[in-house]
Amino acid sequence: MLLNIYEAKTRLSALVEEAAAGAEIIIAKNGRPRAKLVPVRDAARRTPGHAKGKIRIADDFDAPLPQGLLNGFTGGD
Repeated sequence: MLLNIYEAKTRLSALVEEAAAGAEIIIAKNGRPRAKLVPVRDAARRTPGHAKGKIRIADDFDAPLPQGLLNGFTGGD
């Protein structure tokens, strides 16, 4: 559905309900599409600890970088 801004403003509440029901509403200015009103997807709930035992962090993960690699980042010799 394509509507101009004025019409969208006057019907915003109804348009939000239409979008929530699955409709895609395009809002135009001077006949040119400018925005899209679409339904919000429900975010999946994350469970803490889901990756427990699947991730390994090396003992030296925070050790200083080797000088040659560090020079590549800093432009040193």
